[in-house]
Amino acid sequence: MSLAAEAFVSQIAAAEPWPEKATLYQPLKEDQILLSDSASSLAVQTFLRMCGLPVQVSCCANAEYMSPSGKVPFIHVGNQVVSELGPIVQFIKAKGHSLSDGLDDVQRAEMKAYMELVNNMLLTAELYIQWCDDYTATEISRPRYSSPYSWPLNHILAYQKQWEVRRKMNAIGWSGKNLEQVYEDVSQCCQALSQRLGTQPYFFNKQPTELDALVFGHLFTILTTQLTNDELAEKVKSYTNLLSFCHRIEQTYFKEHDRESQSGSSRHSKGSLP
Repeated sequence: MSLAAEAFVSQIAAAEPWPEKATLYQPLKEDQILLSDSASSLAVQTFLRMCGLPVQVSCCANAEYMSPSGKVPFIHVGNQVVSELGPIVQFIKAKGHSLSDGLDDVQRAEMKAYMELVNNMLLTAELYIQWCDDYTATEISRPRYSSPYSWPLNHILAYQKQWEVRRKMNAIGWSGKNLEQVYEDVSQCCQALSQRLGTQPYFFNKQPTELDALVFGHLFTILTTQLTNDELAEKVKSYTNLLSFCHRIEQTYFKEHDRESQSGSSRHSKGSLP
């Protein structure tokens, strides 16, 4: 899309108020969605709640194929469809809602660097564990990913997805890693996040930004998702301030919000933190 076209789309988005029936689409929650997609979806839901923007969550078996980018989650707002956290943040900013306007240029650059760290390390580790660890792929990923479909399409789609992820891992130099190396990468990422957070309630002191939404989405999902072992969650549990951070956001933006809400359409139904 050209810069002129992007500017025109932004102007249209900014002119329209946030609708009551904005919808976020993700794969089926109970039977299909995998760790990485669940984390990404929760990050977007958290961001929208931090902005005070209501959204209904719709779970669809073909959500991945409905998305304009082929990735989930995506939101449908008015006549606009936007997928993934980064573009959604920009779309929401065009409507006059921003969590990072109070940051200076240095802080904004730092925030973006940490978001890249999370995407390059945590998200990549989640994808690796799902599709490159044979035991996890056999026991969890392929059965869940293909669950809405009948034979032989279920096998075709699952193996196609596994091939796509493994090709990506090869391209970024992760195909030669083993699980222990991946767990160590996750630990190093958590250590960097823990050091940046320190004793603050959020990464940039008292007000959350999209970085907080992204980190919470991944850490909370890692902590509350059943895998073939607990190694991944144990890496996160080593950092007490990150656990407190997850408790704080869960309490503030999900438990309190849901108690006050009259409708349960966007309620997050994952288990609470240990």
